[in-house]
Amino acid sequence: MPLPGLYLHIPFCRSKCPYCGFYSITDLAPVPSFLEALAAEMALYRERFPAFDTVYIGGGTPSVLTAGELEAIIGEVRNRFALPDGVEITVEINPGDATPRFLQASRRSGVSRLNVGVQSFDDDVLAFLGRRHTSRQAVETILLAREVGFDNLGLDLIYGLPVPESLFSRWQDTLEVARSFGPEHLSCYELTVESGTPLAAMIATGGHALPDEDLQYRYFLRTSEVLEEAGYIHYEVSNFAREERFRSRHNSKYWDHTPYLGLGPAAHSFDGTRRWWNHRNVALYIQELRAGKRPVAGEETLGTEQLRLEALCLGLRTTAGIHVREYRENYGYDLLMERGDVIERLVGEGHLNRREDRLAPTRKGLAVSDAMARLLS
Repeated sequence: MPLPGLYLHIPFCRSKCPYCGFYSITDLAPVPSFLEALAAEMALYRERFPAFDTVYIGGGTPSVLTAGELEAIIGEVRNRFALPDGVEITVEINPGDATPRFLQASRRSGVSRLNVGVQSFDDDVLAFLGRRHTSRQAVETILLAREVGFDNLGLDLIYGLPVPESLFSRWQDTLEVARSFGPEHLSCYELTVESGTPLAAMIATGGHALPDEDLQYRYFLRTSEVLEEAGYIHYEVSNFAREERFRSRHNSKYWDHTPYLGLGPAAHSFDGTRRWWNHRNVALYIQELRAGKRPVAGEETLGTEQLRLEALCLGLRTTAGIHVREYRENYGYDLLMERGDVIERLVGEGHLNRREDRLAPTRKGLAVSDAMARLLS
């Protein structure tokens, strides 16, 4: 059995982007108390989750921390849990505040992957997204990361903004700039409207309109074509790796139902059958841990049917797809027998490939993976 993954949520940002639905606050005053609480939460799970082979520090914006604070967090992880040789440790950084000292501290602490929240190399797009950095700062951060010695670099990009179709060509320009730096990993996300965000309010009042389905489809296919032609492996709907070894080992755990522990406000955890999540409130999170309590806001136990449907949806988001025999053994459901006619139609339409005992989405299939999962459920 693979070891679980550890996710640490750093719930602080210097400013909030209008499209972002992740939990964070802009008041940095609670950082010292949060770090104490985070260490206390690690201690509460040490017996239950003694070892991890991936660690992901996300947010929020981890790079708002000082170099010393980041080193303290990673040091605490190493003191509390067993990490094998070759552990994958990822830190998210924002080009607006990733200093040389922070990046050097990351290297000293054993961080092996950096995920840079570039989002775009177009300053007009960055302004619309409310990002604090410019395209020049993004370039400088990438070059600095290479200079410091990072040889596993991921860039996050966003496409499909509610702006004129003319930006389709500008998205291709962003892809070309991204490719020019030879990042080991690229995550290309379609902009989604999260409930309760300023962007959602703008859309609701008619100030902006998202691209229609045809244009969204063009964005997706062109992104995949450009990056695969450049040698990248399109291994999940939004994710591309320059080589097999550069796939995100941590995120892959989410897609194949490997257990993971999430620490920090709003973080989610999964042990194989049960899922739980922390309070979405920094003050309450700190208060609960000072009282010696786990800061859990809710939980659910997943039955076989729920796990089966999740495995179907998640599997069809990856080019690994679904191993039919293992699926039958794990969930007591024979896809070929129960949904054989639908499978044949999807294969004929070019959405699925059937290779031996595996059903894998094509590029066309990845573009409509959620719809395929509904058909096969």
